[in-house]
Amino acid sequence: MPAEPLYASEQLQERNVKAEFHCGVDTLDRYFRERALHEFKKHVAATLVLVERATGAVIGFYTLSSLGIDAGDLPPMLAKKIPRYPRLPATLLGRMAVDESFRGRGFGGVLLIDALRRAFENRRTVASIAVVVDAKSDPARDFYLHYGFLPFPSHSHRLFIMMETIEGMISRMGMRTT
Repeated sequence: MPAEPLYASEQLQERNVKAEFHCGVDTLDRYFRERALHEFKKHVAATLVLVERATGAVIGFYTLSSLGIDAGDLPPMLAKKIPRYPRLPATLLGRMAVDESFRGRGFGGVLLIDALRRAFENRRTVASIAVVVDAKSDPARDFYLHYGFLPFPSHSHRLFIMMETIEGMISRMGMRTT
């Protein structure tokens, strides 16, 4: 029988917000403590947390929400393959952070893969052709590029990954989806 994972991904709850969380970026720390639960309850952004099972410590979090992207913002070769609508549905990965005490252990990738998997699973319920992220720095941009994101031609720090690419990634990892 396989061992139970040491961490779990779950929807944000009151107890998570009360837990100690410091990622080292003041705006993200404040968002998590002061706004994440409110925005979650108001259906503005779905906040998910990665929690250490043994202690309940919040390892990290991310937010997902719906987004409309202009078809003209996509690379021309890609835009030709998509139905011609002026705005296309996508999923925004709005915020993502890992607590400083868990940094350097691969949890950024764990959070990202969890976010991509959830976006992929939900694409049939709420249509979405891609996941979009706005990288706040060059290192953040490089992180997303490493996972197969592509920059929008006119915005070097706004990146996207198509659902077909996510599907291939999930398949290669042997993950099950609904």
